[in-house]
Amino acid sequence: MRPTTAVNEITDPSDPRLAPFRRLKDAAFRRSVEARGPFGGGMVVAEGWLPVERLFGSRHEPIAVLTSTGRTERALDLLAGRPVTVYSASPDVITAVVGFDLHRGIVAVARRARPLVVDDVIAPARHVVVTEGVNDAENLGSLIRSAAALGAHALLTDPTTCDPLSRRCIRVSTGWALRLPTAAAPWPGAITTLRDQGFRVVALTPRPDAVPITELDAAVGQRTAVLVGAEGPGLSDAALDAATDRVRIPMTHGVDSLNVATAAAIAFHRLFIPQEGRGDR
Repeated sequence: MRPTTAVNEITDPSDPRLAPFRRLKDAAFRRSVEARGPFGGGMVVAEGWLPVERLFGSRHEPIAVLTSTGRTERALDLLAGRPVTVYSASPDVITAVVGFDLHRGIVAVARRARPLVVDDVIAPARHVVVTEGVNDAENLGSLIRSAAALGAHALLTDPTTCDPLSRRCIRVSTGWALRLPTAAAPWPGAITTLRDQGFRVVALTPRPDAVPITELDAAVGQRTAVLVGAEGPGLSDAALDAATDRVRIPMTHGVDSLNVATAAAIAFHRLFIPQEGRGDR
């Protein structure tokens, strides 16, 4: 039998209890609501069934869940009696609160956990993703989803990469942004740190002098970090110079590059997943 969880029925969009859920697409307003400090604090928003499920068991402490009438039972089954406040409202009320049609029918808010530090994130990791200037939340979310699926153990972000715990990034990553250990990294010193810790740092670049990734001598068991940059400018010279290898993905004539998340997924599969005849990584 499912443990009993109280459900708070909401009929008024102005109900002050729904303050954490208001105007989810208003970036300036949300920064004031979710603001984080240098030592932690702040809030994260998980929108959709898989992100909410992955929120539980993550480092972040759930505060409340808002679900649409008619999906309350499914939400309670998902929560399995966890001690979290549950609000239920009609789709019209939810739309008035969050500012758009929440067709997924569920959204949760949680206290943002304390930031992790680089050394703690990479110490147990064998496969690491490193981003420079990836400032589109949907690209970063897609990249994180692929990283989780293809064997990455950690993520390091430079100061110009967008927040991996933004609502859009969490949604696009299907909640894996809440689970993948992540640290904001000093730049480009983090690349040197990885090398000092025995990582081979493989930088993705379309430059013609880069080695085709299919020809990279990928040693079995090697600790490997894949370094990716923003679409358009790509990786900085400083990041490329600090890497141990520069690789490119061979493409048909006339196509110069791939979406950063797509390119990263190809590299993760090549470098993180055991390949036939290459043994277990």
